Amino acid sequence: MNTKLTRYAAMAAACTLMMSAFCSCGEGATSNYNGGTYKKDEHRNNNSIVHEDIDEATVCAPEYDCDGGYYERPTQASRNESYKEYIETGFKDPKAEPLSTFSADVDTASYSNIRRLLEDGTIIPEDAVRAEEFINYFDYDYPDPEEGRVFGDYVELADCPWNPANKLMMIGIQGKRMPEKEAPPSNIVFLIDSSGSMASYDKLPLVQTAFSMLAEKLTEKDRISIVTYAGHSDTILEGASGKDKDEILNALYSITASGGTNGEGGIQQAYKLAERYFIEGGNNRVILATDGDLNIGASSESELVKLIESKRDKGVYLSVLGFGTGNYKDDKLEAIADNGNGNYSYIDSVDEAHRVLVQEMAGTLYTIAKDVKIQVEFNPSQIKSYRLIGYDNRLMNAEDFYDETKDAGEVGAGHSVTALYEVELAQTGDTYRGVQLEFSSEHTAEPPVDNGRSELCKLSVTYKPVGEDGDIYESQLFGMEKYNSEPSESIKLASAAAEFAMLLRNSEFKGSSSYDYVARTAKSLAFDDKTEELISLARLAEKLYD
Repeated sequence: MNTKLTRYAAMAAACTLMMSAFCSCGEGATSNYNGGTYKKDEHRNNNSIVHEDIDEATVCAPEYDCDGGYYERPTQASRNESYKEYIETGFKDPKAEPLSTFSADVDTASYSNIRRLLEDGTIIPEDAVRAEEFINYFDYDYPDPEEGRVFGDYVELADCPWNPANKLMMIGIQGKRMPEKEAPPSNIVFLIDSSGSMASYDKLPLVQTAFSMLAEKLTEKDRISIVTYAGHSDTILEGASGKDKDEILNALYSITASGGTNGEGGIQQAYKLAERYFIEGGNNRVILATDGDLNIGASSESELVKLIESKRDKGVYLSVLGFGTGNYKDDKLEAIADNGNGNYSYIDSVDEAHRVLVQEMAGTLYTIAKDVKIQVEFNPSQIKSYRLIGYDNRLMNAEDFYDETKDAGEVGAGHSVTALYEVELAQTGDTYRGVQLEFSSEHTAEPPVDNGRSELCKLSVTYKPVGEDGDIYESQLFGMEKYNSEPSESIKLASAAAEFAMLLRNSEFKGSSSYDYVARTAKSLAFDDKTEELISLARLAEKLYD
């Protein structure tokens, strides 16, 4: 059998597994619908789920024809899925807290995981929503950095869609892109969870399909190893050349799911192989594929973080790919990625696997800067208050910005990092956040003294370039020259993504946001697969919650 046929046969085997699982889902399925009127349910973050009265005589199936479609009764997320609880950051006074400091985040797992839950008709756990990952899922076409620079910057100010009294500030940094011919050789270890919990169609078969896509992009200069872990860890392939496609694919599709989940053993073995085949100046990386449900050895979040921290100074990077439903451990996987010099994606489909591992392979695999930190200093004579949207798990102390020992996020080739601030401009006169004050003359607090500086903020970025010692610091001042009365498509898209996240989390700062506005805004933008999907997801959420 020739090479192409071997590869197609291997992929066909995975598709067969997936199709058989799809088909089996319908057999013997039962419904919880008992007829009559749905009772009003409440989302635990107070989003109301409203169900209209349904004439029992017209209902003959668990679905009800609603606006030309079928509307299934919402379900609660599995109690076996876990997410890290966090507190949403509110408005800050720049006189008291002039500096906003956070670690860069290019992860997108939260958005694709929420997509999976919405498409399954599941009520969204509020802690599953990380606004910065919604914002960073989308592409904003920032200009390339100037020659000789690792990052370029972008700042735009516009009216805030959900709170007209305030402005919305968009801050973006764009990493330099890497032509494919300049990509360094890769030494990659596929670390695959092969425990019994990975047996379903959306787990191990999808992992095998995802990694086979990446294998197709490898060349003879690359080295591939495969480690599996269940009750114990096994080395399935060691140091194979990227040109040996058949060997890689045969090893991938030989893996079956059974047994417990000794993630600690697998991690130890994967890093050992990554160090054995280490390529100086190359891309040395472990890619972990799992549902995160570890139960043997180090398995708690703190134990896993400690284990990964002990490995991150070896020059080996980490990518975490989450898979599956029902027992998904988002909290553990986010912690592993955040503390292991890595990035974190959730793979819910072949399309998402292709996006992460093929379309955006350079950003996923080739790190251009480590410990990337962003700091914004607000001018109190111009900004009365500010609020960073998202990044609640990434906030840092102001002094950490200059501390080279503090770990922060990694950014890959061509990746961008986007943050949104909702800001209240100073000198609002006799109003407070847009509301007219009856007793404005009785407020004795003096407005900030005009210091003659008209700039709104200073944007600073620090990072460690790959292959170089020491941090680089860059900063620039920005003012009202960045204000657009007609906002660009970039800030419209970013604000729609942020609104979507705030609504799903039921943020106290969501103001006049609505799912309809999110959908209409996305529809008004340049059309691509991502904006089309955002429209669809906003409409799904609208049916669940409005």
